[in-house]
Amino acid sequence: MATLDELRPGEKAVVHKVGGAGELRRRLMDMGITRGIEIEVLKAAPLGDPVEYRVRGYHLSLRKSEAHLIEIAPQEPHA
Repeated sequence: MATLDELRPGEKAVVHKVGGAGELRRRLMDMGITRGIEIEVLKAAPLGDPVEYRVRGYHLSLRKSEAHLIEIAPQEPHA
């Protein structure tokens, strides 16, 4: 299964599973990252970390280490 940190700007995916444990997992879920929602990569910082995502209509920045905990199912590009 792929993880969110593997996506590039412009790509979208559906969240399959939120990993991690304890407070970090709860924090990710409180920010709206839950199973079945669509997430899009908008842009990365100049040095590659953090990365900005669109989740549930708002922008969210995550470190790559946090994004690595989120398993995704990539979406096919629309024609």
